[in-house]
Amino acid sequence: MPTALLRAFAALPTPPLRRTVLLSLAIAIATFAFLALGAAVCLDNARWFGWAPLNWLVDLFGVLAVLVLSWLLFPALVTLVMGFFLDGVAAAVEARDYPGQPPARRAPVREIVATTLRLMGLTILLNLLALPLYILAPGINLFLFLALNGYLFGREYFEVVALRRLDTMAVRALRRRFGGYVFLGGVVIAGLFALPLVNLVAPVIATAFMVHVFQALSAREPQLLAR
Repeated sequence: MPTALLRAFAALPTPPLRRTVLLSLAIAIATFAFLALGAAVCLDNARWFGWAPLNWLVDLFGVLAVLVLSWLLFPALVTLVMGFFLDGVAAAVEARDYPGQPPARRAPVREIVATTLRLMGLTILLNLLALPLYILAPGINLFLFLALNGYLFGREYFEVVALRRLDTMAVRALRRRFGGYVFLGGVVIAGLFALPLVNLVAPVIATAFMVHVFQALSAREPQLLAR
């Protein structure tokens, strides 16, 4: 897995990915600005809800609360927006590192959009539900963030890549067969999103990384690709 991550970083400056990297930077900055502004407005108006503990938290944390909310929601939203471009990233990495493969399966747009919306909606919901633990449980909040988002991002990015080669049933079978390995890959991706600056291009790195993970796993189950 470390080799897969290093290969993903090495692919960033290559010509096929430069444009997507720049696009990811622009989308990430715009997404974070949108989240920060939205969170600031919501928190500023929260006192009108008449819930004293929330008003107290808003007054106490202020800017910190805005940054925490933006940081938590950023990975899911930027992945959602970048989702339409990640197939091109996977195609570029496959052409560079796995030449000679048969043409990729053209997954229906509806299938990709439905999967992405479902998982990213779940990511946002679960992170909001876990927000009290993130704030009130220092020492374990980072592990909770990595575990929760590792599971969700492992599924999301694995399916983005795997649906290019397998149908939905085969993707689920492969993911169940190597659930622990996909989870660890998701933890790596969650870690990328937690790193300042790196998180701006994390969707591109995560997709390239998961291409290598998928290729390694599918090599262990060649009958799935044969089908």
